[in-house]
Amino acid sequence: QVQLVESGGDLVQAGDSLRLSCVASGGTFNTYVMGWFRQVPGKEQEFVSYISWSGTNTYYTDSVKGRFTISRDNVKNTVYLQMNNLKPEEPAVHHCAGSTEVSISYVSSPRNYEYWGQGTKVTVSS
Repeated sequence: QVQLVESGGDLVQAGDSLRLSCVASGGTFNTYVMGWFRQVPGKEQEFVSYISWSGTNTYYTDSVKGRFTISRDNVKNTVYLQMNNLKPEEPAVHHCAGSTEVSISYVSSPRNYEYWGQGTKVTVSS
């Protein structure tokens, strides 16, 4: 059973930076593709970023391009999301998700990910 545990969420000011971490256990991490999603109450999960199993390929939703960076350390079984210049409209619970395989055309759909963490909350004050 694969388990994902996120950390790093915090209350920050607009313009600040945060780095989220997601540690995986119970599986072969370097065979999983990983994604970050975020959700606010009453809304669906929103895709933020994706990284392939090797880290070679990454994708971002348009609103975070140039500000967020996804990376992974397959030795530490950890995926990271570096978030810079956070905006007041971006507070949310951030979840990491993993899957053994996701077609490139569908990386932004949460339905294609098998494993999910409980989430870490990011609050941005203006």
